[in-house]
Amino acid sequence: MRKTGFRVITVIFILLLFSPCRSANAQQERVLEGPVTIEADRISYDRELDTYTADGRVVIRLSQGILKADSVFLERPTSTALATGNVFIQSNGDILRGERVEFDISRKTGIVSEGRLFFSGNHLYVSGSRIEKRGEATYRILQAQATTCDGERPDWRLTGRELNVTVDGYGTLKGGRFFVKDVPIFYIPYLLFPAKKTRQSGFLFPKIGYSRNKDGWDVEIPFFWALSRNADATFFQRYMDKRGFQEGAEFRYVLGEHSFGTLYGDYMHDNKGASEILDQRVGQWDSKDRWSYYWNHETRLDHGLHLRADVVKVSDSRYFRDFASRNYYTDHYSAAGDQKFKRISFVGNESLPSLDSKVRLVKDWELYNLTLLGRYTDDFAAAGNAATLQQYPEIALTGIRRPLFGTPLLGEFDASYDYYYRSEGHKGHLYELKPTISLPFHLAGALQVVPFAGLQGTFWDRSDKAQGSQTKHGDRELYHAGVHLSAESFRVFSVEGASLKKLRHGIKPEISYRYVPFVRQDDRPDFVTAVDERNQVTYALINTLMGRFHGEKGETDYRELLRLKLAQTYDIREARRDDLPGDGQKRPFGDVEMEFDVAPPNYLTLQARHRFNPNSGEWRQTNYGANLADGLGDWLSLEYRYSQDLVEEVNLTLRTVRMKSFDIAYTVSKNLLDDQTVDNSLSVRFHRQCWDFEVTYADSDGDRRFLFSFSLLGAGRIGGR
Repeated sequence: MRKTGFRVITVIFILLLFSPCRSANAQQERVLEGPVTIEADRISYDRELDTYTADGRVVIRLSQGILKADSVFLERPTSTALATGNVFIQSNGDILRGERVEFDISRKTGIVSEGRLFFSGNHLYVSGSRIEKRGEATYRILQAQATTCDGERPDWRLTGRELNVTVDGYGTLKGGRFFVKDVPIFYIPYLLFPAKKTRQSGFLFPKIGYSRNKDGWDVEIPFFWALSRNADATFFQRYMDKRGFQEGAEFRYVLGEHSFGTLYGDYMHDNKGASEILDQRVGQWDSKDRWSYYWNHETRLDHGLHLRADVVKVSDSRYFRDFASRNYYTDHYSAAGDQKFKRISFVGNESLPSLDSKVRLVKDWELYNLTLLGRYTDDFAAAGNAATLQQYPEIALTGIRRPLFGTPLLGEFDASYDYYYRSEGHKGHLYELKPTISLPFHLAGALQVVPFAGLQGTFWDRSDKAQGSQTKHGDRELYHAGVHLSAESFRVFSVEGASLKKLRHGIKPEISYRYVPFVRQDDRPDFVTAVDERNQVTYALINTLMGRFHGEKGETDYRELLRLKLAQTYDIREARRDDLPGDGQKRPFGDVEMEFDVAPPNYLTLQARHRFNPNSGEWRQTNYGANLADGLGDWLSLEYRYSQDLVEEVNLTLRTVRMKSFDIAYTVSKNLLDDQTVDNSLSVRFHRQCWDFEVTYADSDGDRRFLFSFSLLGAGRIGGR
């Protein structure tokens, strides 16, 4: 496990100095190892003294690199060597230059006069009037200078009169100064610092921002603690001058190759408190004690056994609203969840409606799956959590679809047990069993027919004392049946494109019928989900356009370039109704649903999701999305979302990196239904080869925020995006 982090600016630059010294001398130690070829104007050997001398345009080629100099002298009895005059040593992309290089091969010591070092791994330049390797891991550099900037006049550099360092020990800097161009910014008379090869404990770069209404000046200084090879911790000290001091801690651990986890918690006594009313349902939060905690753990064992825990809790329903601009959960959000220590699965901002904690144990077999689940939910839209239904535990056994007893019939099943708990309302035990059989076959070779039938048995046992018409114990049995028909016709077209060679156009009609009889369910408790009577036909038409692409090396790739689906449901039960509504009209035809996706070969994608009500002639939902990118880092995202009487908004995100030294990002989210601007932010980044500066202005949720960040290549970032 590795922690990426940096110290305060003075310490960071010093740490850059000792690593190259170690690498540079490693190059020196390898100079005479392996097969060697020597070219020079003159090469001589003194048999009596056992010495070699090469003069004039000396080129020594080694398996690890090359050495060039005006003169090279090797004294075998003393195991010493001397290279003088325009010395150039290159190894694996790293370069050492100097006027005079002396090294003692047996003692692993050496001296470089007027030395200049370049290390490609971190693009670091180090120079000194004298670089000494005094022992196995001890170095001394006089008149030292370090930078990651190219050119004879770097944009920034760190200098020191004398630098002494012991790798995996400690180092000292004397007379240090930090320069921007040729202007000294600050002076460091003396500094003691750790020089560990392993992960190092220390302060990370601070995060700085300003919020006009909510937080005021916002400064956070994290401290990283390398506990051991398998564990580390980060302590977050954050001060918001309008709220107070917040303390947080993150502990990360690795128990094995497939077992790891993260623990986090924070606390603050909020000077403002969460007193703002969200709506009529929520009321007020009067306490000023604000906190949160989070635990993520995963263990994958052999034989298909998997344990994962995601446990999270916050003090109040306004936590994510008040700290929406920046918090641990947004900083560690990952939609994919593929990073071991960055696995927050929810967006922790003001729009979060609820918060789920889950612990799941899964066992997989070839034909079965067993899941044990515990779930706890915090409902942020309710005045309290006493009536929120909690689910712990759930035990679910799933049987994968497979042939039954060697017949054409396919069988599958779901069986589950749940215990639902809450302080107020119905709670108790729920048992369900859902077996299903199907018989797929083809007609005329093209029409696929899949008839199916199944049973659903539900049993409950209430453990609450609430009164009502529902029985304490009960059951419900019902069946469902139906058939699914589909067919596809297609045609393949040859295309003489640069990479696109074939197009496949497919048309696939589908028809599904499903029947669920009416079953009286008046006596069920509310933790038992109602099963609606159904007698419906759903029909759909799907158009697809697939492309076959050939790469430069002959590889083949298939992509879906276009997909259009139209679907509608016809309700037979509604068509047979006798109790007509007030207008006397039956409405058996459901909404017309449309899905449209376009992904041409280059840099444009389009999406549309629509629902049209044929009875009222109104669009119930219209959603559009477009993404445009040029493959160089520039991209544009435009989204329009509409749900009748609920949502109407426009979201635009633009980022361009095409200008030589500027990147610009702009985001705006507009709530058209309420005529409000949800988010409006502009970010400008100025960058050079070895540093960049970024400033962000954001206006959202009635608050204005200002953030900045400044980074140096190889030395990390101050501030945050």
